[in-house]
Amino acid sequence: MALYPTPVVVVGAMNGEKPTWTLVAHVGIIGYDKILVSLASAHFINECIKAGNKLSVNIADEGMLPETDYVGSVSGAKSDKSEVFEYELGEAGTPIIRKAPLTMECSVVDVYNTQGFESFICSIDNTYVEEEHLNEAGKINYHALKPVLFEFPTYEYLKTGDVIGKCLSFKENI
Repeated sequence: MALYPTPVVVVGAMNGEKPTWTLVAHVGIIGYDKILVSLASAHFINECIKAGNKLSVNIADEGMLPETDYVGSVSGAKSDKSEVFEYELGEAGTPIIRKAPLTMECSVVDVYNTQGFESFICSIDNTYVEEEHLNEAGKINYHALKPVLFEFPTYEYLKTGDVIGKCLSFKENI
């Protein structure tokens, strides 16, 4: 658990004609073109993801936190979560949250199973970012986006912090 905190995301997948959502904090980068989304094997959404081999990864900001927390606290097997977020289908056919500042539509290219978990290895098909979260060069500006972080051992949500320095700028201090 020493690698926490991690970004809070809402994963979306189609459950037939409707979307279903769940909060996920086990996400990671495994290359320039691949990400990993790891879910407990018992999650309802896993079968929906495997049925379509697609999912969306919606970065959560503070304004989405009540809904985000809710979709992480109830099972899609017991509750219809399709109307928790306003959504639209992206170009690749995954449900994307309109309120999300950044969404990636992903195709599942592999599933890595470990005890109690299914980790979906995904290629990124499309990325959608609200224009207000882009810098002058058209790149994501995380000073404006401010994703929420999740700290697993304490089950707390954290705000992203201030800049403390530029990468590779501390060598002069050694």
